[in-house]
Amino acid sequence: MTLSVGQPVEDFSAEATGDTPFRLGDYRGKQVVIYFYPKDSTPGCTTEGGDFRDRIGEFEAANTVVFGVSRDGLKSHENFKAKQGFPFELISDRDEAVCRQFDVIKLKKMYGKEHLGVERSTFLIDADGKLAREWRGVKVPGHVDEVLEAARELNG
Repeated sequence: MTLSVGQPVEDFSAEATGDTPFRLGDYRGKQVVIYFYPKDSTPGCTTEGGDFRDRIGEFEAANTVVFGVSRDGLKSHENFKAKQGFPFELISDRDEAVCRQFDVIKLKKMYGKEHLGVERSTFLIDADGKLAREWRGVKVPGHVDEVLEAARELNG
């Protein structure tokens, strides 16, 4: 099933930091930002996570919770979260089930070689569980500001 704006996002569960399994359905009544990033502790991913961290109070004021997702394991996520002081949980998607649900696994090129990797993408889900906005092929600078603005508008 392809995700499309205005349609309900299928509920899913996944392992997350903080010793709490993540379940999308547990967040009904709140807006949810799910941002996918390629790898823990890399420069762009650290900057993006830091931008969400630095604006978390504003997201909370807009009735919005934030979660990061990558294919890294929980131990890597816990270390990354602690080192960067992220006040939100990171979801581990080692089997790529969540990545596939949101269609963020793409053919990428690095050093002239092709491989399948996570395309930096962000999704804003409304309080009723419907996809409100999506950003694909994200460039980090200014991105969190755009997501925050959309969350504020949606919260109305």
